[in-house]
Amino acid sequence: MSLQWFSVNLLNGVSVGLLLFMLSAGLTLIFSMLGVLNFAHASFYMLGAYVGQTLATFGGFWFALIAAPLLVGAAGACFERLLLRRVYARGALAELLLTFGAAIVIGEGVKLVWGLGSVPAAIPPVLDGPLFTVYGASFARYRVFMMTLAVVMLGALWLLLRTSKTGLVVRAALTHPATVETLGHNVPRVFTTVFAAGTALAAAGGVIGAPLAVIEPAMADAMGPIVFVVVVIGGLGSLYGALVASLLIGCVQTFAVSASASAGSIAAAFGVTLPHAWAALTVTQLAPVLPYLLLVAMLAARPSGLFGEPMRGPGGSVAGRDA
Repeated sequence: MSLQWFSVNLLNGVSVGLLLFMLSAGLTLIFSMLGVLNFAHASFYMLGAYVGQTLATFGGFWFALIAAPLLVGAAGACFERLLLRRVYARGALAELLLTFGAAIVIGEGVKLVWGLGSVPAAIPPVLDGPLFTVYGASFARYRVFMMTLAVVMLGALWLLLRTSKTGLVVRAALTHPATVETLGHNVPRVFTTVFAAGTALAAAGGVIGAPLAVIEPAMADAMGPIVFVVVVIGGLGSLYGALVASLLIGCVQTFAVSASASAGSIAAAFGVTLPHAWAALTVTQLAPVLPYLLLVAMLAARPSGLFGEPMRGPGGSVAGRDA
């Protein structure tokens, strides 16, 4: 193992992890404030990528980076206001079914509008090329931009929720909705704003991640399970947990993809002999499974996640939304 291999994979893993955080932060925000586990979250991420690429053809990347999250966030606000709010009183099952149905509708709508093929996404010229080298290996300027944007977003969320009057109103509306309404605040509007912000974050992740991935109708199906793995491992409703879990999953997958070891050689180091079919598997082949193995281990050892709290009952945020 060389320092170059370790350093480059660590940076790549952190960049992938921060992109995952941009997606999981929106889902975590929605769950922590509304108590809704939004199954359509990855579909809003995909919608952001498609809308962003379409807008980029007219106004460029920077215009798309601003406009696409706003448009998708507005669509999320309409979804919460017109549909999701109607099923709050029916409980979590109705919410899950509605958001699952919305994911299917968004997916089919994307196929109708943009087709079944992939859509190319180009890196803007100012962000193209390497920024610096690590032990002789270059690191892309665009990845540094993506990492910086994710860190700025994390800081902005923390400041908004913990130090601003808006954040105080949002957190108070979660636990004391009647008191907040008595003070003149519109609690349903607060929750609509939170849902819109969560979907806008997902869309921003789609715009940012598009040049590093393939924009296609299956991208939501590929990213959705990983985002839920991140949220569960970090702890439902914990932004800090989502950050830690995102970095963990990003680094684990990146190091696994670039590793040359096999399952047989790893087992032999512990004095275990595997059947030939298992021993021949490489760590690279096992990389897609590793996040789910971590999820199973976390659920077995600590069901609430790394930094999560026990799930709230009917007297928690669900009741608050209905006020």
